[in-house]
Amino acid sequence: MKVEQLYTKCLAQGAYYLESEGVAAVIDPLRETDPYLQMAKEDGAAIKYIFLTHFHADFVSGQVDLAKKTGATIVFGPGAKTEYSIHEGKDNEVFELGKLRIQLLHTPGHTLESSSYLLLDEEGKEHAVFTGDTLFIGDVGRPDLAVKQGTLTEEDLAKHLYHSLRNRIMTLSDDVIVYPAHGAGSACGKNMSKETFDSIGNQKKTNYALRADMTEQEFVDAVLDGLSAPPQYFPLNVMMNKTENLDIDKIMERGSTPLSYTDFMAFKEDGALVLDVRHQKDFTEEHIPGSIFIGLNGQFAPWVGALIKDINQKIVLLVPEGKEEEAAMRLARIGYDNSRGYLAGGIETWKSKGNPTESISVQNNAVLEKALVDENAQVIDVRKPGEYNSSHITDVENRPLDLNIDSVYEWDKDKTYYIHCAGGYRSVIFESILKSKGIHNVIDIAGGYGAIKVNPNISHCENVCENS
Repeated sequence: MKVEQLYTKCLAQGAYYLESEGVAAVIDPLRETDPYLQMAKEDGAAIKYIFLTHFHADFVSGQVDLAKKTGATIVFGPGAKTEYSIHEGKDNEVFELGKLRIQLLHTPGHTLESSSYLLLDEEGKEHAVFTGDTLFIGDVGRPDLAVKQGTLTEEDLAKHLYHSLRNRIMTLSDDVIVYPAHGAGSACGKNMSKETFDSIGNQKKTNYALRADMTEQEFVDAVLDGLSAPPQYFPLNVMMNKTENLDIDKIMERGSTPLSYTDFMAFKEDGALVLDVRHQKDFTEEHIPGSIFIGLNGQFAPWVGALIKDINQKIVLLVPEGKEEEAAMRLARIGYDNSRGYLAGGIETWKSKGNPTESISVQNNAVLEKALVDENAQVIDVRKPGEYNSSHITDVENRPLDLNIDSVYEWDKDKTYYIHCAGGYRSVIFESILKSKGIHNVIDIAGGYGAIKVNPNISHCENVCENS
């Protein structure tokens, strides 16, 4: 028996590969097919099933392309409807996989079709459960993504989730391993652990949502409390996961095409977004005017999905050498399939044609001491509200990065904006968006809040000062 977790940090997502006696299955695959095909090839195995725990909202799953290449059967839980061929599983239905058996447990709540898959070993013993977004390590799936106006509320889904957990998951043996679809950093839950698996028994002891004496209403109140708005691309990915999309190999071929300067400019002049995915240090030193920075070295895909509203937007890339295919793939994972390639030679090609570049001033946090009392300056904290509420510079405004794209704030072109996040990645994204909107007096604070907090000359609010 082989059970392997394939964890993708950028999306905080876990896919799974199972194999027994030359027969394999994949659970919640990402869009790229090569990793699963390669594993099966190394095992001399045939992929028989592709199990989906639900219609994922935060990435485009790869079941259709993988099924085309393997002949595998795509399995969803009860009620799932798609434009491609699937096996709509029944509650408690059992699937044979070599000497293993996989039992579908219908666990609605995160979505109505949400299902978990219980793995029974060669002796028929409960070994592991793949819970999708029903149960995370330290948390449970948010019940607000599948709301249907007039018929299904988030409270209804939360009640479904309460009973799914207590009647289907908590009844399993304490030593059963929990393999969830996501971990810390995912927007599919509130308080996920950085651990990517655990036991049922330990989750009963440590997960707030599995408290034995918790009433249904207490559960509903707890899971709905503190939910932030989901990223705008989530419903778009759900729809893509119900339909047959452009072949991933074609997307990759187009997205990783080297573009001549002439072709790059033609796309740019036709409205393509210039997306710079280099390190933030490279971007601050010099970049193409009007380009947006979202670096591959951070949570690239979620920020693309949150900030680039049109999923069909044409994109041309500025990419570090050797990262061209990675950039195209990470865009495709969340459905941004209209990448047209990258500028061959990068910023050097741009400059060789006599074009100007722009830069962003990066300064030590000591400059904030004067900026905080300067009427012509404004210090902005672009971290998430939870980070800000935990600790922030006294009297500094919180303008979370994902709200900036809607231009909800008044910007004064004559002011100088001193911007920080936690470490320097998100602040540069924010600054690049400001500059694209014509706000050029921006200064990035080196080291972000981590460096600011140790400056004894700057006062801070801790925990109780969130309204300062």
